Amino acid sequence: MRVVVFGAAGFLGSHLVDRCLSEGYRVVGVDNLCTGASENLAHLVNEPRFDFVEHDICEPFFVEEKVGGVFNLASPASPIVFEVMPVEAMLAGGAGTHHTLGLARRHGARYLLASTSEVYGDPRVHPQPESYWGNVNPVGVRSVYDEAKRYGEALAFAYRRKHGTNAVVARIFNTYGPRMRADDGRVMPNFIVQSLQGEPLTVYGDGTQTRSFCYVDDLVDGLFRLFRSDLAGPVNLGRPDEMTMLELANVIREETGSKVPLVECPLPEEDPARRCPDISLARRELGWNPQVELREGIRKTVEYFRQALRQK
Repeated sequence: MRVVVFGAAGFLGSHLVDRCLSEGYRVVGVDNLCTGASENLAHLVNEPRFDFVEHDICEPFFVEEKVGGVFNLASPASPIVFEVMPVEAMLAGGAGTHHTLGLARRHGARYLLASTSEVYGDPRVHPQPESYWGNVNPVGVRSVYDEAKRYGEALAFAYRRKHGTNAVVARIFNTYGPRMRADDGRVMPNFIVQSLQGEPLTVYGDGTQTRSFCYVDDLVDGLFRLFRSDLAGPVNLGRPDEMTMLELANVIREETGSKVPLVECPLPEEDPARRCPDISLARRELGWNPQVELREGIRKTVEYFRQALRQK
């Protein structure tokens, strides 16, 4: 099978490319390198079953050879996006999803949309099941990402209903691991890089807000299982172990052997107080359950950033 992975040079996309190749697929990787990095795919330069195309999904994309699967992971996806790339994020979720769905429709291919837990906003239901409609401010500073993904989900289901497109939606919760950008702006790389460089860890607010963290290998396994299933979704994918930001900061200081202090910073506007997935559906229908424990995953991620910082 030939599959197309949009966002192939990104953190998640590059790991998904590796998984597809390991399963014997031919892969066309597409990325405009807006937030992705060619270094994430450098190990595939001599891989005959992989082709990379630099392209912006806000423009139509065509593949003449038969395509059996389309993965859409192309979107800026960090807090920096809210201020620096708001329009690009909206267009990726809108025009980009439209064009990638069109490709899947033309080929009769299975389509997977990588959505996000951000569609739940600052949730009033906890943990969050797929049946929860969310609590999102449609004009707030975070809305450029939240609403882009909500729109993308609606469009995927519209294609299912009108055109019979075999689309499925994955709602991804916080994921971490090698190939994250050091300047990503998300809490895991922030804490790890600051700790390794001997800088104070910037804790936003009082640090009592919670998240759940899933290691990238587990998340990609969930995506692949979902792609191979008959489900339409949406399906939550994440590790359902909730922890505060203060707890995370202390774990990372322990794993890096650092004694740097914590510095409290103002809480970003509309930052969710709690976030944790209900993954009952994924467990029941996909037989999926995250396997990598938090400290094991953090050790692997710390080693990645340690080496990356040495190469600078």
